[in-house]
Amino acid sequence: MSHLTSIRRRHFLQLLGAAGAASLAGCAGPGSQESGRQTTAAALSSDASGSMIFSHWRAEDQQVFDDLLTTFAKTYPDISVTQDIAPSADYQASALQRLRSGDTGDAFPTFRGAQFNAFADAGVYADLGDLDLVGNYPDELAAIGRADDIQLAVPYQVVFLDPVVNLDLLDKAGVSEVPTDWDGYLAMLDALKGTGVVPFGWPGGDTGNLGQLVNTMVMNNAPSDDMFTQVGAGELKLTDDWFLKTLGQYAELAPYMQEGVTGTLHDTLLQRFAKGDVAIIASGSYAIAPARAAGAKFPVDLAPPVTVAADEARYVGVHNATFLLGVNSASENQDAAVAWVDFLSQPENASVYADATAQHVGVEGVTYGNADLKQLERWLTADTLLAPRFQLLDLDVQAAVDQSTVAVVRGTSPEQAAEEAQAIVDQQIG
Repeated sequence: MSHLTSIRRRHFLQLLGAAGAASLAGCAGPGSQESGRQTTAAALSSDASGSMIFSHWRAEDQQVFDDLLTTFAKTYPDISVTQDIAPSADYQASALQRLRSGDTGDAFPTFRGAQFNAFADAGVYADLGDLDLVGNYPDELAAIGRADDIQLAVPYQVVFLDPVVNLDLLDKAGVSEVPTDWDGYLAMLDALKGTGVVPFGWPGGDTGNLGQLVNTMVMNNAPSDDMFTQVGAGELKLTDDWFLKTLGQYAELAPYMQEGVTGTLHDTLLQRFAKGDVAIIASGSYAIAPARAAGAKFPVDLAPPVTVAADEARYVGVHNATFLLGVNSASENQDAAVAWVDFLSQPENASVYADATAQHVGVEGVTYGNADLKQLERWLTADTLLAPRFQLLDLDVQAAVDQSTVAVVRGTSPEQAAEEAQAIVDQQIG
């Protein structure tokens, strides 16, 4: 199967129009802050040399990047690459300031959404322009890394922000497949509960992970694919029926969640999921690799909740483009940085990264050897929505949405939780 080119074009065009182009409108583009910067990335040269720093937040990927750097050195023996790794929260908080100096992060990633937009606005990205490496990504997907029609980054990872299910426990509960309607989903959770496990584990005390579930919960409830862009613009409200319904369905899920759910961290939940105490972990496909590292041996699949009747569903799940790779406009080592990003963008090297990290990638022509990636590969062709939560570019508004779901799981009525969240939105958008 070919990679993301097989995702239906019409869906990507719908999604990018709603969640990508709309969220990027108004970005100032590269080089908008300081003169004298190399705002167009240096062309790739086989004679590239020098020392460069690759800044990122994925400490779990350090080994595979080291392995890839060994291969990289065979082609570019005169380039030295150092990894500069920070925890994701620290990276979110301080990376922009550090990168603007040009002293670190010659090549670097950003998260899609608020961080990408902030970096684009600040002129930190060099324009990748017509570099050949961009052609290794499907155009529909590459568009996520554009602002004002300028290619600032390429989407290296593709992740599914859907709950993940232990298929052995599903089989034990007498359920042959994950239902594709809301009543069936609740019936599945009832069956799982009857086996003595926690049916639906949600990291409700983990600010970095609890919000992933809202992507699938709203994907079929919302009146449009750009629902959260409209919330941020004041055109839709969290007190509207579609979001009240969503919060009500969180309340329906709450009895199937673990005790102390709103204080549970993702790492704690991962351990329980790996041991078979929890049937479904409601975060995303990125949970699979650490669950394997924690000893999980059972087969897995995605278990996105479809919150409507099956014949009313527009989408069966959610995907996201994370780890958007770019080159620093302030870097004095852009030729080396471009060589590194180009190297990572070659299918044979992207395959190595994918299999080692159990992450699908945005590069075309990749063959997956990892069993979990093969298991989930069919989702690359499914009707999935580009994760809408990342349309929320104001982090206070994003937090208000997240905390409304926590409040409902704690027992607050959907109406009160929505009103409190909307008050914050109104304050932020003036």
